[in-house]
Amino acid sequence: MEILAAAEALPIPAAVDLAAIVIGALTGGLLAAREGFAVSGVLLLAVSGGLGGGLIRDVLLADGPPVALTNQAYLPTVAITAAVTFFFSGWLSRLTGLLVVLDAATLGLFTVIGAQKAQLAGLPSASVVFIGTLTAVGGAVIRDVLLAQRADIVQPGPYNAVAALIGAAALTLLAGPLGLDPLPVAAIVIVLVAGLRVLSVWRGWEAPVAVDLPLRARNRLVSRRTRKRP
Repeated sequence: MEILAAAEALPIPAAVDLAAIVIGALTGGLLAAREGFAVSGVLLLAVSGGLGGGLIRDVLLADGPPVALTNQAYLPTVAITAAVTFFFSGWLSRLTGLLVVLDAATLGLFTVIGAQKAQLAGLPSASVVFIGTLTAVGGAVIRDVLLAQRADIVQPGPYNAVAALIGAAALTLLAGPLGLDPLPVAAIVIVLVAGLRVLSVWRGWEAPVAVDLPLRARNRLVSRRTRKRP
């Protein structure tokens, strides 16, 4: 079963994997540069943005040392990216539109990688969705903790965790009960997550916030009664 599961996993090309890490590291490093952080702060936020989600995932799955530490290319790639953001932050900040699109694609890719790794570990569907979402947004959570601010994913704003959650749930359904091949499933999920993220930024969509349904229903009832009065 383990060999079969490994054979059915989506093979992520090394170049694509590193590109996703670079984009994540860029977003973290640029934020540190805008805040006026020292070089150590830029490096730390670059690591959290590029490798944070994967580190949390691997620690929770307890499947040997985290990939971020065993893969000899990951940390040097993040270090080079941090150096680029440290010296060229002004120029990179002008590429906001492109970075939004690339960041959205990275969100989708990290969602797929995390969810598939959880599936290979034999976790139940709810756990697969959780790990997929956490892999996608874990780096942002670490980043916000380091910045001593409320996590961006819990605040109203463009879809981030919501997009990853929907994507991880779609992957669990398509690759589980429907039994579709991993490659088309991964492509669908990446496009879905990236599309939701970009559209939410472009159209100004915000993640839903908590509502008081009894109070809302009571207000509507009172409003209707008021309108019916002569």
